[in-house]
Amino acid sequence: MKIRLIWTGKTKERFILDGVGKYLKLLGRYADVSITEIKEEKGADIRRSLEKTGERILKLKLPYLLLDEKGRSFSSVEFAEYISRPGYPLNFVLGGAYGVSEKVKEMADSRIALSKMTFTHEMTRLILMEQMYRAFTIIHKSGYHH
Repeated sequence: MKIRLIWTGKTKERFILDGVGKYLKLLGRYADVSITEIKEEKGADIRRSLEKTGERILKLKLPYLLLDEKGRSFSSVEFAEYISRPGYPLNFVLGGAYGVSEKVKEMADSRIALSKMTFTHEMTRLILMEQMYRAFTIIHKSGYHH
C-alpha cells in the first residue's frame, strides 16, 4: 500500500522530526509512505497566501483526504477500517497554521478530524502518523492497540 502525506511547510520542531522519523520506520513494515512538503506562501494577506499555497497542492492532481477540524471523526478501529478499503489511494493533505484554501477544501474527497481539540499543524503530522501506525497494527492484529 502507498501512502502520501502532503503538508504545508517544513517541520521545524526537533522532537516532531524525531517522531516523524520513528513512525516512518514503523510504518515501513506495512506501507510505502512518502512525505511531500509544499512551500508555504508567506504574506500579510492570509487569504491570498492560502490560495497560492493551495494552488501548489492542487497542482499535484491527486485525490486526497483533508485533515480538517470539521471533518469526520473516527475511533482508532474505525479509522483502521476506513483506510483498509481496497483500491483507494491514501493521500493525506495537512494545511499550515491557518489551514488550507477554500478550493483545497472543496476538492477534497473527504475530510477527516483527528480530534475536536485543536493541535498545531506540526503536532497534527505526528498524531496522524501515530494513528496510521495504530491502524495498521489493528488491521494486522499485531498487538500495539489494546
